[in-house]
Amino acid sequence: MPELPEVEVVRRGLAEHAVGRAIETVTVTHPRAVRRHVAGGADLAARLAGLRIDAAQRRGKYLWLTFDEPDTALVVHLGMSGQMLVQPADASVEKHAHIRAALDGGTELRFVDQRTFGGWALGGLVEVDGTVVPDSVAHIARDPLDPRFDAEAVVAAIRAKNTEIKRVLLDQTVISGIGNIYADEALWRAGLHGSRIASGLSRPVVRTLLAEVSAVMSAALAVGGTSFDALYVNVNGESGYFSRSLAVYGRRDEPCERCGAPVVREQFMNRSSFSCPKCQPKPRRR
Repeated sequence: MPELPEVEVVRRGLAEHAVGRAIETVTVTHPRAVRRHVAGGADLAARLAGLRIDAAQRRGKYLWLTFDEPDTALVVHLGMSGQMLVQPADASVEKHAHIRAALDGGTELRFVDQRTFGGWALGGLVEVDGTVVPDSVAHIARDPLDPRFDAEAVVAAIRAKNTEIKRVLLDQTVISGIGNIYADEALWRAGLHGSRIASGLSRPVVRTLLAEVSAVMSAALAVGGTSFDALYVNVNGESGYFSRSLAVYGRRDEPCERCGAPVVREQFMNRSSFSCPKCQPKPRRR
């Protein structure tokens, strides 16, 4: 699932190629792509027609468009394989293009989703802690790349959790934008095993971890994010290259870049965790 860097790459592409354009018509060809819009595809299409896109915004992994109509946001759920592509109107239509929005100027904004876990939904906007966000995103914490991210408040929130630090990093109500890939990478950079208990970590250790979270996601953003296959792409259909720079994620049995020990894979929350057994020793069990 796309994490903060991948979603930010898409947001920037939309800001460049879609913001300022008016939506002329919308065509929905798969009901699952609008299942989060309770009123259905016809309602979504009718309400979007004629609106001008004012901004492309993001918090953590959550992406939305705002319009010249006040208090209206189009929340885009990318899911496992969702793509937001800006294409010439006469370009061949992708096999899994489930929503197509014709924009003025002869382009289309297309939502392509092979696995159909994502979709579009219109909703209202609310103000939370001085920032306007969609009501469906109101519970999501700020992410480390947010200019108003309060690192010290997050340090305190993390240390208040009596659970594994990796679980806390994945809790989008504590800190947003981090998924399995960047959690593993940041923990490796900080020399912490994901099963360490958050409340037992000192403030300096948590500060270091947050700094590594920001560093690894900034590095990924600089090269277009992490792509393992053709499912994650930017608005022009191009893949990111950070997969070439991953230190531990997906590198089971390969040597750790710091110490040479073989990277290990462990089960974690119905997914996989990757770490170095030497650089990130497991905590002793009482």
